[in-house]
Amino acid sequence: MKVLAEIITIGDEILIGQITDTNSQWISKKLNEIGIHVSHKTSVGDSESDIKEALRLAKDRADVIIVTGGLGPTKDDITKKTVCGFFDTSLVLDEGTLEHIKDMFEKKGRTITDLNRNQALIPKNCTPIHNEFGTAPGMWFEEKSKAYAFMPGVPYEMKTMVNDFLSKKLQQTFKTPKIFHRTARTIGIAESNLAIKLDGFEASLPENYKLAYLPKLGAVRLRLSATGNTILEEEFQNYFDQLVANAGKYVFAKDDVDIELVIGDILRSQSKTLAIAESCTGGTVSGKITSIPGASDYFLGSVVSYSNDAKVQLLGVNKSTIQEFGAVSENTAMEMAENVRKKFNSDFGLSTTGIAGPGGGSEQKPVGTVWVGYSDSKKTIAKKLTLAGNRKLNIELTHLSLMKLFWRNLKSCHKA
Repeated sequence: MKVLAEIITIGDEILIGQITDTNSQWISKKLNEIGIHVSHKTSVGDSESDIKEALRLAKDRADVIIVTGGLGPTKDDITKKTVCGFFDTSLVLDEGTLEHIKDMFEKKGRTITDLNRNQALIPKNCTPIHNEFGTAPGMWFEEKSKAYAFMPGVPYEMKTMVNDFLSKKLQQTFKTPKIFHRTARTIGIAESNLAIKLDGFEASLPENYKLAYLPKLGAVRLRLSATGNTILEEEFQNYFDQLVANAGKYVFAKDDVDIELVIGDILRSQSKTLAIAESCTGGTVSGKITSIPGASDYFLGSVVSYSNDAKVQLLGVNKSTIQEFGAVSENTAMEMAENVRKKFNSDFGLSTTGIAGPGGGSEQKPVGTVWVGYSDSKKTIAKKLTLAGNRKLNIELTHLSLMKLFWRNLKSCHKA
């Protein structure tokens, strides 16, 4: 039997967009790992009536209700008061929590106030959840086969509570099925075409298996899931291998990792190096490459040659190339890729040059016209992109297209 959960996040700052709710996403992942399915997510403001209504609705449709936010010491933090009204109880002093708060303040050399002491007041019929890094304890309730957990909205405080207490407590309270997940990452094929390609495989899956298509800009995640009490890992791996085989050449990773990490692993395994020349992307490509730990093993450097003069002076692109074909052209992209490779004495060179927008386009080369280049010791090529997004989107799509071009050529070199 499925165990259903609802996550409620409290705070006006979430509703007005001042902060992003990352808590519910993280909690969902942790619950899924222990076989609990999140059926609803709700965000409410700092309103007693709204919080009570959210709790009432959640009680009717979920077995586990997890709430974050509103446990601070200030007047706008009303969760504890609201919880007392919802469960028809009152606040009592928890000596263990008070000692923890006193100890925290003593170590920091600070004076404890009445507001701080009030953090040790908790509903008398709850089990306190220790807050290792803060003064607001969490609260655990069990009532009529339902479980409730109230935790602070501060992510690192909440995450510690989940890892140290909540995950174990939920597994003890509910008998949950095993859930297996594995994700393959694809690039260079649309979700609809991928679905057609995998139609036969998907139809062959047992009833307790599910294939999910998770499209992201320029790529599609394929998540295979299985639920049950007796799933064999060997059986699950066999189906995942079939999925990868059916998706074929479009799979760049058999785990949920970004293509920059995959490219880095290949470069490192080959002891090869990379240099990049960027124009329209303004350093975005280099930034994403160097966001991977250990990128210094293979990334030598980059040149952001935004102006035509910079392309000529820093990269050695021929003036005549730019005059005859333009900065946004196949010829310029190829010279940029080849010259940056030679300049850094690297094994591979990449380049971007284009019109990201919103201005700068022409009838012959409208906004979104981009060339990406690739160079190794044997060949130098360039590919034209015709994009139609806004500036930010065009830059991101250029990066992804360049990574796809590089990955495919790098794979060929790796096999050779």
